[in-house]
Amino acid sequence: MIIAVLTGFGAALAAPLLHRWLPRWTGLLCALVPLLLFSYFGAQVGAVASGRTARAAYEWIPSLGVALSFSLDGLSLLFALIISGIGVLVMAYASSYFHGHHHLGRFYGLILAFMAAMIGTVLAGDLITLFVFWELTGLCSYLLIGFDHGRAAARKAALQALLVTGAGGLALLAGFILLGQAAGSTDLAAIFQGGELVRHHALYLPILFLVLTGAFTKSAQFPFHFWLPGAMEAPTPVSAYLHSATMVKLGIYLLARLSPVLGGTDAWFWSVTLAGGVTMVAGGALALLRSDLKQVLAYSTVSALGTLTLLLGLHTPAAATAAMVFLLVHALYKSALFLAAGAVDHGAGTRDLRRLGGLARTMPWVAVGAGLAALSMAGVPPLVGFIAKELLYEAKLQAPLAAGFVTVAGFIGNALTVAVAVLVGYLPFYGRGADPELHHHRVEPLLWFPPLLPALLGFVIGIFPGLAGRWLLEPAVAVVRGASVPVELALWHGLTPVLLLGAATVATGVGIAFVRETVFRRLPAGDGTGWGPERGYGLFLKGMLAVAERQTRMLQNGRLRYYLMTVVGTAVFLMTVAIFRSGEFPRQLPRPDGGLHEWFAAGVIMAGALTAATTTSRLAAVAGLGAVGYGVALVYILFGAPDLAMTQFCIETLSIVLFVLVLYRLPRFSLLSRPAGRVRDILVACSIGGFMTVLVLLAVSQTLVPHISSYFLAHSLPAGHGRNVVNVILVDFRALDTLGEITVLAVAALGVYGLMKARDREEG
Repeated sequence: MIIAVLTGFGAALAAPLLHRWLPRWTGLLCALVPLLLFSYFGAQVGAVASGRTARAAYEWIPSLGVALSFSLDGLSLLFALIISGIGVLVMAYASSYFHGHHHLGRFYGLILAFMAAMIGTVLAGDLITLFVFWELTGLCSYLLIGFDHGRAAARKAALQALLVTGAGGLALLAGFILLGQAAGSTDLAAIFQGGELVRHHALYLPILFLVLTGAFTKSAQFPFHFWLPGAMEAPTPVSAYLHSATMVKLGIYLLARLSPVLGGTDAWFWSVTLAGGVTMVAGGALALLRSDLKQVLAYSTVSALGTLTLLLGLHTPAAATAAMVFLLVHALYKSALFLAAGAVDHGAGTRDLRRLGGLARTMPWVAVGAGLAALSMAGVPPLVGFIAKELLYEAKLQAPLAAGFVTVAGFIGNALTVAVAVLVGYLPFYGRGADPELHHHRVEPLLWFPPLLPALLGFVIGIFPGLAGRWLLEPAVAVVRGASVPVELALWHGLTPVLLLGAATVATGVGIAFVRETVFRRLPAGDGTGWGPERGYGLFLKGMLAVAERQTRMLQNGRLRYYLMTVVGTAVFLMTVAIFRSGEFPRQLPRPDGGLHEWFAAGVIMAGALTAATTTSRLAAVAGLGAVGYGVALVYILFGAPDLAMTQFCIETLSIVLFVLVLYRLPRFSLLSRPAGRVRDILVACSIGGFMTVLVLLAVSQTLVPHISSYFLAHSLPAGHGRNVVNVILVDFRALDTLGEITVLAVAALGVYGLMKARDREEG
């Protein structure tokens, strides 16, 4: 399994180079990677269906008990097959869709990295491993949504998706940490065994809230749904892969994976079911208000994600079965419809439903694929969507609580989905209101075959549902429920209330589709984006930027004195509080003592400092600073450090010469500060000087530890491999200290270099 994950990342690194060498064949060669992964996971179907779970773990952070752990069971296998299978279609489709694009190599690398991150997420057997790959999917999706980074709309949509899902990721990390504490382990297998312990733990509600926040943001549940339609600024292959079949279902995967641990409580039922129901109905209604083909599909995806969330909230065997079946069905028909939308855009030059119609003549195979997918979406037999719709109604009628509410909400959501299916599967290809100015043309096979294949697969599974139910869906349902649940799929169950509900749903949805235009014309102008959560997100982002700008102006005002006062004042305050809270302040400080020569050196340093601070001549200030430096060198000599003194003498002499050469042409100082400001500066300077004096006296009053010079002398050669004890202390015993000093100098040098380059550009 680790090889399967690393293969995707390795291919992502190689894809740009491969495109440079073999640009014509890169797409098909990259498609081999998900094809090989699909074959590998397909070979595991028999073993997983028999109840076996493959595990692999590698030491990662042993001190924290965290392992790079992977596990392949029924749920992860279902997702891995969807990810890799649709990945093959997207790779082949993109080679034609992006033909001649100058960033095509980068696209292949990003999409392969995203696929590897998705597979790593669904195979993760540890909470920390899951979170790392979870965040990698968010990073890759940010780069893919903003692939056309020259457009401001693409950059804005990518940032919006990153901020919303990233905020949810932070909440998820906190939830995982609490879940690991409550269960006593971050290993998912151990957590599943302690599900009862977690549900009765005092941290259960915080864990549930944080985990649901992460899942809801990733799967675009209300009120976080708005980022998904905004992400339609991404190219069509990205939308088909990320936002119909894979990434947006990560939140669903998380809910299904943790359902045996967190599910089954009233808090789980009401929070998950209510969020799913609202999202289901709102997504379907908003889809009908759009005229852009991809926007319609995006909001219908939001509705479908709400349906899946609602089913997982019910937490019954029937609901788990319906969720897994609908998960597969939605991946098939929605990927087909998104790819068909890209083919329509490519062949007709627009995605506006108001201008499309009659495309079946020039795009017959695209029309067939979109038509079959739309029929599955509407739940018309013998497509597999019909089986899924019947299972949805069965699960909702058997809801443990509020079955009537759940069923009515499901009926409304399903009817809206049928209406959307008519819009996307019928109107563009058979509608009569086509714009006469459109000059649509046939599309290449690689643009019509990828949407046709999953649509045909939905038809085949509908005819032979038992194979998929027994070998693929039943193991996944067993993982969600934590126990074996038989899955028996069939097209015909007789004349039942569920069948009547399905027929009424189709009739209602078709009726909504045909009266949509009339109702749409009577609605106020606008698409509803000026209000609601999306409006709140925009206001929050503007407010955050305004606060940041004001804070930056306040803290980075360009005046060095204020920076120094802030740093000095904060340091004095914190150190004073620390000293008094320690309770080690002596009642009487020792008196300063010393010989006449020592007092003389101190007097020279103080006189030089006062001269530099009070003079109005730059040369006098330089001389005062030089006196301070020479006074410090004199202190080194008095206390037995002649080597440091010589270094200090050299540096001070060189500094004085350089300052004089640079500053002697400048005019005298101007008194820029007011008298009150100078008084304030004096108080700040005296506070830090007085505090440092007290700090030195406190240090002198403490009992000194034995000298450690003998230790350095004894260990300099055997431990540091050097005979120069001072150098060994700096490089080995105080290595991090020296590294910090070097880093400061390097950063300063980079700043000077940047200023010089900026000056060169201005002069040029």
